[in-house]
Amino acid sequence: MPISTTVNGKKVTLDIDPETPLLWTLRDELKLTGTKFGCGAALCGACTVHLDGEAVRSCQIQAGDIEGREVTTIEGAHDNIAQAVQAAWIKLDVVQCGYCQPGQVMSAIGLLSQIPKPTDDDIDKAMDGNVCRCATYQRIRAAIHEAAKSI
Repeated sequence: MPISTTVNGKKVTLDIDPETPLLWTLRDELKLTGTKFGCGAALCGACTVHLDGEAVRSCQIQAGDIEGREVTTIEGAHDNIAQAVQAAWIKLDVVQCGYCQPGQVMSAIGLLSQIPKPTDDDIDKAMDGNVCRCATYQRIRAAIHEAAKSI
């Protein structure tokens, strides 16, 4: 049975097994490769996307669960909050290897959408579970504060 959803503002119909993880639906079926595979167990945050505006781990969401819902990936993150986060990431030179950054950015956008002026504690709670092997956590926190100031 086809699955109809909206991805990055575009309506799509997918002919896919409803148990396929959203991560692989995005990467393999829709060729949206910005969302990364990290652990497959929702522990690292590399696969973070927004589902109806909420940051979720796409490796744990099944394609059948997105019927009639709205998915936003890093490729579709263009609103004013997303632009502020992306600009702060660039300004503060957050990225080292960059592999985890799409998930980090999507989690930061989700945080700032809920809490426009977060404290360090708010940031730590929201970003918990987003692993950065390069350990750029201090720059990530600073970039979130920078983005909050510019919104």
